Amino acid sequence: MNNLIQKIGLGVMAFTLLHSCASGQKTTSQKELTMDQVSDSTHLQVATFGAGCFWCVEAVFQDMKGVERVESGYAGGHVKNPSYKEVCGGKTGHVEVARIWFDSSVISYDQLLTILWHAHDPTTLNRQGNDVGEQYRSVIFYHNDEQKMMAEASKSKTDTSGLWSNPIVTAIEPINNYYAAEDYHQNYFNLHSEQPYCSAVIAPKIQKIRKEFKALLKSE
Repeated sequence: MNNLIQKIGLGVMAFTLLHSCASGQKTTSQKELTMDQVSDSTHLQVATFGAGCFWCVEAVFQDMKGVERVESGYAGGHVKNPSYKEVCGGKTGHVEVARIWFDSSVISYDQLLTILWHAHDPTTLNRQGNDVGEQYRSVIFYHNDEQKMMAEASKSKTDTSGLWSNPIVTAIEPINNYYAAEDYHQNYFNLHSEQPYCSAVIAPKIQKIRKEFKALLKSE
């Protein structure tokens, strides 16, 4: 997608189904949680996943009980505090990711991984549908050795389960160089569900995941 059309003019791109993050400067209404607050909590932990468009990943995990906050961001690159435009340019090495603050007494890291395998195609490394490029890489960024081991075990188990016919190619890497994305990317699906990309790409995915993981939904 030539690093994709810049994320403006969603109405113009209604039928292309290209990844295009919004131009509206709306901020998230989600609860603000800092890393210090995470470390002060007995059960609150952090997971970071790359699985295509971060709007999609954010929306999937926001629905899950035990998830306190989800933040769209960039991880794994070599440039400090990159902009969305720079990340889309494909030269910063960053991946669009969702950082998930979750209560491990309510939902486990392993359960989040299971949701992840169902929420995107982990057999295509740098592509999810029409979103193409390294910034859409399928990757699990682990925050500690326990997460690394759990991710590797979950990947191996899923790879032999028959869930996907092709081999899983999702990378498992230590978290590195993470930055929150611009405010207008946060809570995007909930604020812009009527936008073409949201209604055509994200909404069907959300419906599928809600059906498959009904028991884990906050509304249940």
